[in-house]
Amino acid sequence: MQFTPVSKNLLRVVAGVVMAAIYLPLLLVIANSFNATTAGSFPIADWSTKWWAAAWHNEGAREAIATSLKVAAVSTAIALVLGTLIAFALSRYTFFGKNTVNLLVVLPIALPGIVTGVALSNTFKTVLTPLGIGLGLFSVIVGHATFCVVMVFNNVQARLSRMNMNLEEAAMDMGATSWQTFWHVTFPGFRSAIVAGGLLAFALSFDEIVVTTFTAPPGTETLPVWIFNNMARPNQAPVVNVIAAVLILVSMIPVYLSQRLTGDDRK
Repeated sequence: MQFTPVSKNLLRVVAGVVMAAIYLPLLLVIANSFNATTAGSFPIADWSTKWWAAAWHNEGAREAIATSLKVAAVSTAIALVLGTLIAFALSRYTFFGKNTVNLLVVLPIALPGIVTGVALSNTFKTVLTPLGIGLGLFSVIVGHATFCVVMVFNNVQARLSRMNMNLEEAAMDMGATSWQTFWHVTFPGFRSAIVAGGLLAFALSFDEIVVTTFTAPPGTETLPVWIFNNMARPNQAPVVNVIAAVLILVSMIPVYLSQRLTGDDRK
């Protein structure tokens, strides 16, 4: 398809407007983290790093970061195991209800987060609490794992569908055991896909707020929940800007690594 010079320029303008609408607010948050005043006015008259020091010594923010790291790490670990196993089952085997299982696995990422949150909250309060399993860190991890599994599943399944199964059959014909075939032939073929899926799952879990709001008990705050609860407090607004700026910068790392891994595989 050939583009005329006019259509190319129009496409550049539209792309520039869209990118500006996405990234200018983020840059404004980063700039306001260096604003010496609590008003958050713009343009910034006085620059300072005092709010970065205040954020570093904020106990609530540090506890929230620790909670987010725990939840994201455990949720990602669960997603890596379940997502990989489900991807193998759906890619390598044919059974009754296969398409239905595939739909049910992907559905949590398509549902609105508030629907998943309400469903999990009702389940824990009405079914599991009488059994001694109430809302807590476990319920938050379960809520995050429901959509983290999808990230790993999609990456691994896409890779397995492109792999040449003849290589596995050739390895077994040459005397390799099932475990040796998996470790030396199959696993290297989808290793980068599982890492990319894990990175995306970790980033998604670390930034999640809607499901967390419904599955976390009072007193348990992940970092996004802490930010939301402190946004309306004028004295905390500059600290919130600092934490948000750090999240913006840190969130780029797993996304960038995931893109590099998938890009290398395409090459």
